[in-house]
Amino acid sequence: MLLTPARQPQPYLARALADGHAAITGAGRSERIRYIAADHSERWADPEEKVRAELWAELIYKYEYPPPRIAFEVVVPGRSPNIFADLVIYDDDLLLSPYFVIECKRPDLSDAAFAQSIEQACGYRASLGATHCGAIAGLTRRLLRFDQFPPGERDRNHLTDIPVRYDSPPEWRFYKNAPGNDLAAVPREELRAAIRKCHQTLWEGGRRSPMAAFGEFSKIVFIKHRDEKNLDRTDGQPYAFQRRDGETAGDLAQRINRLYDQEQEQEPDVFTDRINVEPSIMAQCVEHLEGISLDRTELDTKGVAFEEFMGSFFKGDFGQYFTPRELIAFCVAMLDPRRTDLVLDPACGSGGFLLYALDHVRRQADDRHPPQSLAHFQYWHNFAQNNLFGLEVNDELARVAKMNMIIHDDGHTNIVGHDALDFPPNIHAKNPGLDAGRFDLILTNPPFGATVKRTEKDDGYLEQFELQRYLGRKYPNPKAKRASVKTEILFLERIHSFLKPGSGRAAVVLPDGILTNSSLQGVRHWLLEHFQLLAVVSLPQFAFSHYDAGVKASIVFLRRLADGETVPDDTPIFMALAENIGYDATGRKTFAVSVEDENPGVGKVERHRCDLFDYRVTYEWSRAGAGAGDWSERRREVIPGTGLVGQWQEFCKDPAPFLV
Repeated sequence: MLLTPARQPQPYLARALADGHAAITGAGRSERIRYIAADHSERWADPEEKVRAELWAELIYKYEYPPPRIAFEVVVPGRSPNIFADLVIYDDDLLLSPYFVIECKRPDLSDAAFAQSIEQACGYRASLGATHCGAIAGLTRRLLRFDQFPPGERDRNHLTDIPVRYDSPPEWRFYKNAPGNDLAAVPREELRAAIRKCHQTLWEGGRRSPMAAFGEFSKIVFIKHRDEKNLDRTDGQPYAFQRRDGETAGDLAQRINRLYDQEQEQEPDVFTDRINVEPSIMAQCVEHLEGISLDRTELDTKGVAFEEFMGSFFKGDFGQYFTPRELIAFCVAMLDPRRTDLVLDPACGSGGFLLYALDHVRRQADDRHPPQSLAHFQYWHNFAQNNLFGLEVNDELARVAKMNMIIHDDGHTNIVGHDALDFPPNIHAKNPGLDAGRFDLILTNPPFGATVKRTEKDDGYLEQFELQRYLGRKYPNPKAKRASVKTEILFLERIHSFLKPGSGRAAVVLPDGILTNSSLQGVRHWLLEHFQLLAVVSLPQFAFSHYDAGVKASIVFLRRLADGETVPDDTPIFMALAENIGYDATGRKTFAVSVEDENPGVGKVERHRCDLFDYRVTYEWSRAGAGAGDWSERRREVIPGTGLVGQWQEFCKDPAPFLV
């Protein structure tokens, strides 16, 4: 495999190094960057220095400021000793007339620390006598002008962008397809930092619950994505999801809310309530996101960044809603969905199973059509829009799943916030596509341990399930009226009803109690009357403990029987025990890693082995502005024919060698 750099414009800093405006010397901890015109050098390993270096180079090439007029570590008069401004642009060659003071901070700076850096910049500006100032923290930047405003103003004097060579500031910063002023794709680290900062901003130090903050974040990202996708915007027109020059936070919030209302009219089922965010918080979120192109950022990059963020978010209180990526990837690889399959997750949570099914089909498109062709797009996009369905009883989680699908280039229209165990006519009313006997594949991790109580449901709710008559020692009991039933038991019957008779298959995560407890023998009897048991893969005790769900579980693979069909007693069943599933009880990765190919400073490919399968993971070297130089994951895919997936495929061809 030939490793080449990702196609992207040459970063400004790379140009500055190539043109001799700066030089990097030394190695390791001794590595330093020297700014030639300023005769100034700093330690290169410092993340803040990388932000400053990228901005400095941008000032030269994008904003056309002469390098000799950009000063580093300028002493601030009237302040306590050893107070320095990070960068100062002067409007004279003698460096006597400060024009713009800029503080540079590391990309992952908190909101509170960033607000402090703004006050720092404003104070330094006042002491130095400059008319403009601002703070930069990675993609987040806030710029202010004081040539027409009092020193204490922080809202009406918002500056959209740094003026080009002392000129008037532009009305907007980002314009569609405008060279040098368009939205850009970003690497994973920058996208992940922006997502995390948004959530911290919306969380407001605990004023909102994490789930409520995530819900508001979903709405804002929805607007951001739709603004980029607006087909009515012509080349050269500004994007709407950004703060206009001189626009107050209140005016910006009103404009974003109007955009949201318009999108709600077009698709009222995506989000049902208004954005509940104060103008100042909204303005901060726009700051974090406005410079990113979600549309242009590679799907793999978006997938890894959002998945890692949601993985950490769903730990703890929300662990029951999250299925680890390794288990999802395994289920999808085992069922091998095709673009013509109708796929359902009746307990979809954040949408992980559906996204991996989409990714599986998208990689099939890679093998069949040129990546940028219409045929390639239609191959996977039609599958996303028409063949992926999800049900989620928690409305907030349903919104998260919709947002997740939107970020991954759509497929959100068939995500329904509704109880999958409700009466079928009620489910059908929510989405006519959710009919019985319709689905080729079901992939799901239904909720464990929860109990459906008769007293909490409508009349007939439990009676609609045949399985409630298979609980107890004597089964089936036609007169049974259970006071309560575990949700995972009812989900088995609902899965059966959704699958196509004779061909529909399912991958279901189930607590081992269903497979082993003597009191549930009736459930197993019903299961074998209605399904062919294809495979059972036993998971370690810790498989869900990292997400505060320590129930011992297995993944069960089933096929719905046709009416009147029976399975011979001697039909082989694939039984396997997975010990190394790619992570341990603490979440630490346990893959056996080997390097397949490496191009130092550009990219590398690794093979990650566990019992379930082997991953092929592609990395690229993070660019200078993203933080300390390191490998950044760009893509991962299951290698066909490896691990238990490969053994299952061999078993399907000839089970004889596997029989004990």
